[in-house]
Amino acid sequence: MHQRTKIAVAVAMALNALTAFAQAQAEAEAPQRVEITGSRIRQVDLETAQPVSKISAQQIQATGLVTVGDVLNQMTSSAPPTGFSKGSTLTSNLEMGGQYIDLRNLGPERLLVLVDGKRWTQSVNGYTDLSTVPTAMIERIEILKDGASAIYGSDAIAGVINIILKTRMTGGAVSLYKGINEGGDGKSEDYSLTYGAGDEKASMIFGISHSEQRAVWARDREITKYSRGPGHPDAGLGGGPWGAIRLKNADGDWGDQMVLNHTGGKYGDGVGADSRNPANYHPASASINDDKYSTTNDMMFQAPTALTTIITKGEIALPKDLRLKTTAMYSERTSSTQNGGYPLQSATQEAFPVYIDKDSYFNPYGSSVAGAGNGQDLYFNRRTVERPRITENRSQTLHIDAVLEGDFTLRGLPWNWSAGYNHNSVAGNIKGTGNLNLLNLKKALGPSFKNASGVVQCGTAENPIALGACVPFNVLGGPSASNKQALDYVMATGQSTYGSTINSATADMAGELFSLPAGAVGIAGGLEHRSVRGFDQPGQFEQSGYSSDLAGNATYGNYSVKEAYLEANIPVLKDKPFAKLLSLNVASRYSDYSNFGSTTNSKVSFMWKPVDDFLARGTWAEGFRAPSLGDTFGGGTQSFDEYMDICDSVNGQRNNPTVAANCLAGGAPAGYRQVDQSGNPVDAGGNQSNVAFQAGAGNAALKPEIAKTKTLGFVYNPSFIPGLNASLDWFKVSVKNRITAVDADFVLEQCYLKNVSSYCAVIKRDLAGNVISLARGNANLGELSTEGVDIGLGYRLPRTAYGQFNIRSDSTWVKSFKSKSSDESEWQEYNGEYNYNRFKTNLTVDWSMGNWSAAVTSRYASGVKGKCYSPTEECSNPDGDASFGRYNKMGSVTYTDLSVGYKTPWKGQILVGANNVFDKAPRITYSGNSSGSSVDPNAPIDRFVYVRYNQAF
Repeated sequence: MHQRTKIAVAVAMALNALTAFAQAQAEAEAPQRVEITGSRIRQVDLETAQPVSKISAQQIQATGLVTVGDVLNQMTSSAPPTGFSKGSTLTSNLEMGGQYIDLRNLGPERLLVLVDGKRWTQSVNGYTDLSTVPTAMIERIEILKDGASAIYGSDAIAGVINIILKTRMTGGAVSLYKGINEGGDGKSEDYSLTYGAGDEKASMIFGISHSEQRAVWARDREITKYSRGPGHPDAGLGGGPWGAIRLKNADGDWGDQMVLNHTGGKYGDGVGADSRNPANYHPASASINDDKYSTTNDMMFQAPTALTTIITKGEIALPKDLRLKTTAMYSERTSSTQNGGYPLQSATQEAFPVYIDKDSYFNPYGSSVAGAGNGQDLYFNRRTVERPRITENRSQTLHIDAVLEGDFTLRGLPWNWSAGYNHNSVAGNIKGTGNLNLLNLKKALGPSFKNASGVVQCGTAENPIALGACVPFNVLGGPSASNKQALDYVMATGQSTYGSTINSATADMAGELFSLPAGAVGIAGGLEHRSVRGFDQPGQFEQSGYSSDLAGNATYGNYSVKEAYLEANIPVLKDKPFAKLLSLNVASRYSDYSNFGSTTNSKVSFMWKPVDDFLARGTWAEGFRAPSLGDTFGGGTQSFDEYMDICDSVNGQRNNPTVAANCLAGGAPAGYRQVDQSGNPVDAGGNQSNVAFQAGAGNAALKPEIAKTKTLGFVYNPSFIPGLNASLDWFKVSVKNRITAVDADFVLEQCYLKNVSSYCAVIKRDLAGNVISLARGNANLGELSTEGVDIGLGYRLPRTAYGQFNIRSDSTWVKSFKSKSSDESEWQEYNGEYNYNRFKTNLTVDWSMGNWSAAVTSRYASGVKGKCYSPTEECSNPDGDASFGRYNKMGSVTYTDLSVGYKTPWKGQILVGANNVFDKAPRITYSGNSSGSSVDPNAPIDRFVYVRYNQAF
């Protein structure tokens, strides 16, 4: 080759290289089209017609919180779900220990959770545990506060949580975290390792994390150790640990209760008298607190959890401009709850009563004491405080997805497509101890005698039962008379398993269809096939009804759904007077379910920019929620419900003439008092049912919930104040055909206050008026409606010599939150009551300067109406009009959180902070979410301090 030719080739190659570099640089600098939560159409402008909030990874760490659930539950538009409180230790559900989000108080089942735009795992009952997503792998969280069933399908009524994971990472990072309450409990730990490698052609990121949140015990603080607060230390006590008996009267009914004499008090301490001596019993009385038991002594105030997660993401470029993306995640969560020993009584299981046999050696009125032929069986009750009830839940979650995607041009316009498979599964087992084997208990309380060796033995002297086959139980002697052998014999270990699997295949395509004067018409469409199956299988022994544990029936179910959607984004005007931008977005989704039929849901939204600085937006959307497997196929279970009988003559609503008349007609006499497990009248807070009610049975006739969502708002970014942005969005959500599992209070109120005959039919009372049977299940029942305004404000101040300051404020004002219990009933307003704040706001001030940073957040919640302790105590409005009648006005609360960070020269970062930095004391409430205390376990119990260290390498 000639020298000139070589020079020419070199120059040509250099020019080509420069051209290619310039083109690549231009492409890199060009605005990228991305998909925003709430739309499948990729856009350049990140402002959307729907309100979407974002939380960055940096903001998550600055909260000092470990899990996604804890972070999201601090949003002003959300609240911890009442049924999944850390302190609801008596609540029996598969989801125990997980974390769930209740957006707009519409319930966690009406919120769709996505990870990287794909549906995440769900339990049999339709709940998504957000704690399974490790925070170390999160890039950001997008929260769509709008209905989106037209885009995503079922569940997207209150909104959508889309957790965006990190996609690429070069090198690794380690994060170590420890936190603790100032009181020395509630220890939290979080450890994570992430590592990534690769380039544009192939990349992979790997993460492993482990977090723990330790228990907080009710007995360790004065404010939580009493079920009705420190002002009422002897109120709300449960059945005692000392034997209580009833003899049969001449008419065959059980007589008044007598309790064994004993030393000690309400904590089960002391020694019982000789239980075989009839003279050692005294009449039961509501005024003898030493005969009762403080169940909070054994209860957790906040239950512990531990979670380990392994996750990996990969991406590889394939020929023909194709890309393959995959995600795989496995997590294991363990959690436990502890409650006081079982409140055992002869009628624990109505179908299998257990009495102290007249020939039992330990029967004080039996034949061994009164003489042959003169004994009688005894009705008994006593709490087995020696063995607290402990429930352990071990849950495994698996997620695998794979997506093949590509880009192409059609008539010179950009298009993209994807086809993917998504697998989600949850599997777990629940183990419970502290309940009793009633078959063994009946033998242990059956005939027994003292043998020649001085050992009490089951059976009779003529027909003894081998010592290894049965152990007599002195149930009346109380804790001081029991022994390990007898307890081991009468106690039971409960087992249950559960699981759910969701498999879906999706195909999506989006692009620009054609151009209008205002821009290109974007369109997206896709197909999805989803199959759902699950089960909840109690142990055979628990199903039999021979355990004091709650008898339950198995749940098995499955369904499939085929869906198709279409979305279009239409630019109407651009760069016109009073219309810098005007566009419409329309979408519709058709869903065909195998179990109830088909449904079509649509939405219309708009964006209008009269000037560059101002954006107006609004949405009208239809939504729906399909019944979950538990809703439709649930086997139901027994439940000891906490309730206050509306027919109680002191603490009920008998002052209402309608209630008084209906209660009398329903079998509750004029002076009726609801009694506790010891037969004593309950106080104003109500008490646990004395017999198991029937709850949660599925309903195959359920139809989907249907919803209408309307939003209207604006975003303002004034050009004359750089860094300032403000937004205001009005919302109104209405839900019909509400699927609800009603509680005992609701059933009683519907019958006696609302005159709904179908509820009266499931209530049964004895001759004294006590509720001895009540059934509650699932139904399409009534409506929900909420209306309010979200307000956002942010200002990035000009940088100064003192550093960079940012101010962020998010607020939610609720105008109304109401429901109808049936189509015929009146609306009931709940806004302003406990758990339904009218106004909440979070104000954060960030500061950074060099390697230093800090953040201060103030969280405010307006005052609420809470339940009164009694008509005359802790009751500011005894003639009030709350949904529960009289109420006690509780003032607003403000919590302040502080964090300080420092970046080290060796790629490290130290974060230290305190939540509730001013140590605001918790308040007493009888409307909270704790099973054992009158303090809300979702609120700070005291100051919480923490430290986190991040190290990149």
